[in-house]
Amino acid sequence: MTNTPTTIENPIPEQNLEGIVGHRLIYTYANGWQYEMYVKNATTMDYRIHSGMVGGRWVKDQTIDLVRLTKGVFKVSWNEPTGTSVVVNILPDERVLHGTIFFPHWVELDGSKTVLFQNDHLDQMRAYRDAGPTYPIFTVPEFGKITLFEFVGENDDEVISVAPGDLPADFAQRSN
Repeated sequence: MTNTPTTIENPIPEQNLEGIVGHRLIYTYANGWQYEMYVKNATTMDYRIHSGMVGGRWVKDQTIDLVRLTKGVFKVSWNEPTGTSVVVNILPDERVLHGTIFFPHWVELDGSKTVLFQNDHLDQMRAYRDAGPTYPIFTVPEFGKITLFEFVGENDDEVISVAPGDLPADFAQRSN
């Protein structure tokens, strides 16, 4: 693709994802919740939640939809087996992002059920989701500050390989 403006006839901008793929981000939302995201490749990410309503949760190989909206602006979105949906707009150069999390009601009522390594409990997460209740959806829209943004390479299963509680105490406080 060329770097031409989008039009009705050409609605998809250039999809150069090298500014986000292979990067680790540690960020804190305005509400104090701290997350870590590793964009493993153009279709997959791993993440850990260091603090917040479901702090302690971690996930590997989450399928994502990743797009470049324009130069330096990326959007990552995904749906989890829990029924939670997430959309995060990331501006690495500005060190800012905006995320919206759509929690099903059952997670709002007892998010502790999700605080684990999700990959080992996929059937249980789906069972909780199917049992509900789903509505009303608990929507959390927040701006966040990116405190760490580093290139760690693509498809490295060691980038996020342990629970948040198994990391050194100051791990999530690193910044650059």
